[in-house]
Amino acid sequence: MDHVVVYQPIPEFLLEKLQQKFSVSHFNKVTDDNRSEFEQKVQGADGLLGAGWPITRAFLDKAPNLRVVSNISAGYDNFDIEELTKRGIMATNSPDALTETTADLIFGLLLSSARRIAELDRLVRMKQWNGAIKNKHFGVDVHHKTIGIVGMGRIGRAVARRAALGFNMKVLYHRRSRDKESERMLGAEYCDLPELLGSSDYVCLTLPLTDSTYHLIDEQEFNQMKPEAILINGGRGPLLNEEALVTALKNNTIMAAGLDVYEKEPLSHDSELLSMRNVVLSPHTGSATEETRTQMAVDAVENLLQALQGETPMNLLNPEVE
Repeated sequence: MDHVVVYQPIPEFLLEKLQQKFSVSHFNKVTDDNRSEFEQKVQGADGLLGAGWPITRAFLDKAPNLRVVSNISAGYDNFDIEELTKRGIMATNSPDALTETTADLIFGLLLSSARRIAELDRLVRMKQWNGAIKNKHFGVDVHHKTIGIVGMGRIGRAVARRAALGFNMKVLYHRRSRDKESERMLGAEYCDLPELLGSSDYVCLTLPLTDSTYHLIDEQEFNQMKPEAILINGGRGPLLNEEALVTALKNNTIMAAGLDVYEKEPLSHDSELLSMRNVVLSPHTGSATEETRTQMAVDAVENLLQALQGETPMNLLNPEVE
């Protein structure tokens, strides 16, 4: 019987589904106390299910029987795809379920940053609302402005749809290839990154983290943005240089930012971002609804089942290993 190691909590009905077909070792979380047991179980594992664990060459050396690793996540920067492919191990993710939910969160950050919702909520709670709001507390409009989306994948397109159809925004986008459907359906305009940064009132990062996208937004890119621009990062923290972001916000190089992801997570308690009024901070909650997280786990389990049953998983990242 194939052996599967699950290293994060999943709904009980999914755990039972796996147990009906495989020998299952389940860890709600890998800690210092159970790490040695986890690594021992991995030695005989045919499948691995969870999110975030670094699947490196060193780790794979300890798992000689692995045939599939299934991420309960859209991102897969924890995977060494090249090494997995070289060893003939299928890698899968679960991107479909979280698209709309993450787009909701990204647009929520945009609205909150533009209209200063979190900042003004604090003002009311601190009993500092004593009369008509003054100009110094005014926000900026979202409707009929220009949004620039860096990374027009599933989530980027969902954000673009909200912007164009819901708020009558002009949509600019940048990615490796043209998205003809978004151009046709939403009037989106393709442009290079400097043009997007210089023309957008809102810049949204929705692309994955790779070697080529690490610190894609750095000091030079902040200087290309409008002084009244707002940056939203709903992709991966290291897409931008956080130190450069802090400097840009301090110097009013850009107006504000909304962040759901960070270079190091959880965010350090001594991060300067915590004391800045013009930043809205969310603790990596893009997919954090009960419905979405459950569906992500369903998809990840299905990927694993298909792989171990000799089928092609629906979200196979390295089709070369089929």
